[in-house]
Amino acid sequence: MKKVIIYSACLVLLIQTSCTKKFDEINTNPSQTTADLFNANYLLAEGEWEYSNTGYNQLLFESMWSQVLASTYGYYGNGDKYIFSGSFTAYRNALWNADYRAASLIYEMQNLVKDNPDMSNLYNVGTLMKVIIMQRITDVYGDIPYSEALQAKAGITQPKYDSQQDIYNSMLTEVETAVNALDASKTTPTNDVIYGGDIAKWKRFGYSLMLRLAMRLTKVDPATAQTWAEKAAAGGTFTSIEDNAKVKGDNATGFSNANTNALTVADDYREVRWSEPFIDYLKATDDPRLSAIAEVSQSGLANNANQALAGNNDPAVQIGMPNGYDLNGGATDIRSYSKYPGPSGTGDDVAPVGKYSRPRTAVYLDRSGINMILTYPEIEYLLAEAKERGWNVGATSAAQHYANGLAGAMASLQQFNSAAAISASTISAYVTAHPLDESSTDAAIAQINTQYWVATGSFFEFVENWINWRRSGYPVLDPVNYPGQFTNSTIPRRIPYESNEPANNPVNYNEAVSRQGPDDWATRVWWDIQ
Repeated sequence: MKKVIIYSACLVLLIQTSCTKKFDEINTNPSQTTADLFNANYLLAEGEWEYSNTGYNQLLFESMWSQVLASTYGYYGNGDKYIFSGSFTAYRNALWNADYRAASLIYEMQNLVKDNPDMSNLYNVGTLMKVIIMQRITDVYGDIPYSEALQAKAGITQPKYDSQQDIYNSMLTEVETAVNALDASKTTPTNDVIYGGDIAKWKRFGYSLMLRLAMRLTKVDPATAQTWAEKAAAGGTFTSIEDNAKVKGDNATGFSNANTNALTVADDYREVRWSEPFIDYLKATDDPRLSAIAEVSQSGLANNANQALAGNNDPAVQIGMPNGYDLNGGATDIRSYSKYPGPSGTGDDVAPVGKYSRPRTAVYLDRSGINMILTYPEIEYLLAEAKERGWNVGATSAAQHYANGLAGAMASLQQFNSAAAISASTISAYVTAHPLDESSTDAAIAQINTQYWVATGSFFEFVENWINWRRSGYPVLDPVNYPGQFTNSTIPRRIPYESNEPANNPVNYNEAVSRQGPDDWATRVWWDIQ
């Protein structure tokens, strides 16, 4: 616990010019202290950072399951080909362990302030953070410990697994209670690295989170989904890209962006590429984001590996790489693919995948770069879908919500780096020329969710990208067929539970498996019905 507190003190430096707190106070163990001795705000910043900074925890699996990225590098076989690859068990467990840790920090923070009415804003912001963290855990794994989770100090070391239906009912109610209780007249959070303690923005975040929770239920319980979606819209969701929830790294103080750290590993940088379906979709629609987010390395292996050398972002040269290929010299070698563009370079200086598009260096490889959490364009797309379903989510039409989402998705890229900025005139012209297809409800929902896929993919929100693909079914993707798969040529629908759970919590684990289905990659969670 002391390590966590020291980290939290450092996080204060991200939003303050200096740190004047006493170190004996900072190093006090909050499990043996009270809020008058320890500033609970430190734990908010730590929880926000740990939840946002996923890195390999999403890159190795989800980024390629939903076919946004692709790789010939064997370490990415887990995601690209659904085969057991490097550090497989560790990354199967990664989101479970990291997110429960982030949630535990928030839970400890709430314990410190729950009896202090003046700190109610911190408590309620904590509820919103806890819910968004736990939503990701349950959406990835299914039935999970929720009502008894995070309570080891109280002696609950083998918590029961709640059904996902019960978890969602609880999360929706908790979010409603929290947003109603937020009060700008009271003390605001002081170490909030998302909104800097802005209560109005946290209210909009809460209603936006409520909408996302509601829309997860569109297949399994549309009546409940409609009730909560309408409630969220009435409360007031995000209004612009200035509401985008994001956390910025600070490499100088040791808080380096984990996505960047992963992609700048030599093998990753050389072989991780945008996928063929992703680039093909952008090219087919003449999307201006193509040149903002993609580049082809300069010719040759040496240039392909040179992280200081920007690539060519001309839309005409961008090519997406198909998933499911390697560089092993056999039938699945990328060089045997019918549309293989050939290598770049000559002689001994040849890059086999050098002509495929990679994430643009200037935009995504900033070690102090941002991590997106929940964004305005995502919420506008969800409102567009809700409106298209005929729900009462306000007077704005589905077509206008869709247009707002499309414009917002393009404009938000500048928050990664100014190099990704797309001019307002270009955005406006594109949105006007590409309206929502409302020839049928199905056509509209397909278009909305395909754009959700593009937005979350370009924002590097790969877990959410995969989750919403499972919910909506769009875009329609062809599973990879590759020898030795753990899914029998189907895209994974969930991740099996943390590998130590059968031994550490056997009774509750077994009960959950008996209720939910086999603990494997093909079992669908409660809301993911066919």
